[in-house]
Amino acid sequence: MRQVTRDRLLSLLLISPSVIAIAVFVYGFIGFTAFSSLTKWDSLLPDFTFVGLRNYAKLFTVDRFLCDLRNTVTFTVLFLAGCLLVGLLLAILLDQRIKGEGVFRSVYLFPMAISFIVTGVVWRWLLNPGTLQTGSSGINLLLERAGLGFLRWGWFTDPTIWHIAPESAVGAFLVRIGLGGLASPYVGVSLGMISVVIAAIWQLSGYTMALYLAGLRAIPDELREAARVDGASELQLYRHIILPLLQPVTLSAVIILGHMSLKIFDLVVSMTGPGPAFSTDVPAFFMFDTTFRGSNYAQGAAIATLLLLLVAVLVVPYLLYTVRTEAEL
Repeated sequence: MRQVTRDRLLSLLLISPSVIAIAVFVYGFIGFTAFSSLTKWDSLLPDFTFVGLRNYAKLFTVDRFLCDLRNTVTFTVLFLAGCLLVGLLLAILLDQRIKGEGVFRSVYLFPMAISFIVTGVVWRWLLNPGTLQTGSSGINLLLERAGLGFLRWGWFTDPTIWHIAPESAVGAFLVRIGLGGLASPYVGVSLGMISVVIAAIWQLSGYTMALYLAGLRAIPDELREAARVDGASELQLYRHIILPLLQPVTLSAVIILGHMSLKIFDLVVSMTGPGPAFSTDVPAFFMFDTTFRGSNYAQGAAIATLLLLLVAVLVVPYLLYTVRTEAEL
């Protein structure tokens, strides 16, 4: 009995430094950030005067923050769709047992080993549209040399926002049925953000491919052969058997990629910055500007807290579902 107690105490002593560090430097700082967001700390000197939710209410009156939310939605939707589609297609191709599979798998996974900073710098060079004085550059130059100059585009320098104009027929109809908010200038697709999406898909589609490939290899060959014997075509096989069995993999990929897209920062910083008219700005970059350049720590803490809540809304239900599923097994 004494030996068991002694082993238990030694185990607790062994993990206690990590527990204390996590409690202080993770949860302690999260609590301090949430508390700071409820104060009047808007200068270098701390001011913990309690103001309640005023900083949060103020954020939703700031044009830049509303543009950031629009850009985040644009990035998240296109990024998730692109990674899932490209990753699934690559996984299906590799699942055909092609020669040199290991080489292709390594090539597809290689971008994941690169930091977002490096990815942003490289894609900034590639998507640099050039100027009137120097001419086209990057991909625009390739398009021009290939005789496809009409496809040249401003890429991340394009401030255009696709949205439904309130004065248009569609906008008037939305207002009439009570959905006028969809005709707001803060609801739409930022064309400049598409450049960031392309770079992010290039980096993480290989990771999605690895998830799907593992899921495909876990499906028994007997199940596929049975479907083929019953007369199912390859399209029907994937549509009715393989894709439904890959739903847990898809859910995991959506959670992992989704929380990354909500807090994207380094790729935007190195590639575009806020962009013209905040066309490529994101909440994390706005938080950095507000906190460390504007010294408005309370508002910066409010943005950080909102980002944490957005990620929690995405991740916590998935964790609860996973725990419940494991308990049932």
